[in-house]
Amino acid sequence: MLKNLAFGIYFYWYLFKLTPKYLKIKKLESEGNQLIQIDEIRKVSHDWGKALLKKANATVNMTGIEKVPTGAVLFVSNHQSLFDIPIFFSTLNKQMGFVAKSDLERLPIFNKWIALIKSVFIDREDPRQSLKAIQQGISLLKDGYSLVIFPEGTRSKCDEMSDFKKGSLRLAIKSEVPIVPITISGSYKLFELNKRVASGKVDFIIHDPIKTQGLSKEEANNLSEKVQSIIGDTLDKLQTK
Repeated sequence: MLKNLAFGIYFYWYLFKLTPKYLKIKKLESEGNQLIQIDEIRKVSHDWGKALLKKANATVNMTGIEKVPTGAVLFVSNHQSLFDIPIFFSTLNKQMGFVAKSDLERLPIFNKWIALIKSVFIDREDPRQSLKAIQQGISLLKDGYSLVIFPEGTRSKCDEMSDFKKGSLRLAIKSEVPIVPITISGSYKLFELNKRVASGKVDFIIHDPIKTQGLSKEEANNLSEKVQSIIGDTLDKLQTK
């Protein structure tokens, strides 16, 4: 419990420390300096992710970084832990927002940051709001901002992976940006396993990008199943090691 409390204090202390960076990014946004803004978001997010993993004494074994295309992409990943967001930031060193559950919108200070980096809050219980959020995500991707989506819809908190939510990859199909599948294994051990922050090792596997331009109707309909299979098959192989 004390370790969780200490980590929570560090989490918010670090966000407070970033206030000058927050104001700088807001200024760049108001001035329309998108390229500089994207790079500033990348640097700040990367440092924040690395700091949180260091505080938790977590290490990430990443493979496939050379496969990440330049420009806007949709990263699609399984979701095991609260730590998956800082894991993404610390490893990819690329601007990215998240398709995040609306619950995160209620976290003070953090909600400001997650919105600033061009994230989308989605409430799956509200079909109208979900549709609006998807449209917002499509617009962000078309404007050159990368996004991360966890199509399971919630954390598995274990090595298992749930089926992807229907229509979750429409973001990529409508915006015609590449999809980069990601397999995460072991991140639940950093918190969810024992409900406390713990050290551990995480595998972060980056797969080959999938083009979404010019897909046939059949290819578009099978895309979610294809990506789920890529991520899930790798997760299964990692469990048998």
